[in-house]
Amino acid sequence: MAKIGEAEKKALSESAKSASLREDMRRLVEHRHNPVLVDGVVDIDRLIDFLNGYNEFINHEPKPFEPMSGGAMKL
Repeated sequence: MAKIGEAEKKALSESAKSASLREDMRRLVEHRHNPVLVDGVVDIDRLIDFLNGYNEFINHEPKPFEPMSGGAMKL
């Protein structure tokens, strides 16, 4: 990971003092939710819909299936 310079450190330090930024972050934490959980249990259909939508969003091209090669696979 690249180190940040003094100017970036100063900018981050200044923004950390911002009361409005802290309030915005507090609101985000209070209103976040997990879209794939239903009553505390992962809903597989929602998870698949989410992953498909995410792949469309990032324009992910699926790779063609290739069977695994090798005969003597040991753990």
